[in-house]
Amino acid sequence: MSLEHSSAQGWRAQLQLSFARRAGRTRIVERQHRGPLLVQRPFYPEDDVCHAYIVHPPGGVVGGDELTLNVDVREGGHALITTPAAAKFYRSDGRTARQQQFLRSHDTTLEWLPQESIFYPEAKVRSTTRIELSAGAKFIGWEIACLGLPARKQPFIAGELHLHLELWVDGAPLLIDRLRIAEGNPWGLGGHQAIGTMIAYPATRAMVDTIRELTPTGVETGVTLVDKTLICRALAAQGEPIKQAFIERWQTLRPQLLHRPTTPPRIWAT
Repeated sequence: MSLEHSSAQGWRAQLQLSFARRAGRTRIVERQHRGPLLVQRPFYPEDDVCHAYIVHPPGGVVGGDELTLNVDVREGGHALITTPAAAKFYRSDGRTARQQQFLRSHDTTLEWLPQESIFYPEAKVRSTTRIELSAGAKFIGWEIACLGLPARKQPFIAGELHLHLELWVDGAPLLIDRLRIAEGNPWGLGGHQAIGTMIAYPATRAMVDTIRELTPTGVETGVTLVDKTLICRALAAQGEPIKQAFIERWQTLRPQLLHRPTTPPRIWAT
């Protein structure tokens, strides 16, 4: 039986990606994977920025699966990473699905723009995203969690989620976010079924003021600036309005923070 999968244990998938600038553009200089977690051939719509799409071929995560992603951007690189579709975490048979994502940028630029994660009713998931930056790095990214299937009138019931999001700069924590939902009870969300957090570093008060002028439809948002870190929180009935609100904010922030025009990933248009 494969070392990556067994019916008793679930999938064990790992992907290691390192980006660096070579011959005038950012390239994937290291790629290692085990199990069903892959990266597609990179795209260069901006010539020098590497657009990379992370793919999980099974199409969904079930109890017992373990996914680990390591991304390292160095040596003047600029990587934009997204996913071709929403991540789906299905109903558990009692086992816990685990996801770990480690994103590192060393005086370089990283954009982490995944599609939303959908947590089906009765899912059991522990997910951690840890972002590690040097003080000279630039970062824009987000995480969006959708609870249940509201369009089908299937709320998140009887499930259990531990969702961790961390931002560290030069070894110091700037954001430690912990969301725990037990017994399918998403208290504190005011009846909303989707929640999102967007981060931009290093940000300014002017960037915060600009973002606050945006008024998305169907989304409640709040924006703060702490230690040069812009944090935008969002709540909505479904994930799509949050994603569109974050895309609008990314389009606004990118020219100011990265001094580049917005160039959406091609996959978003399909």
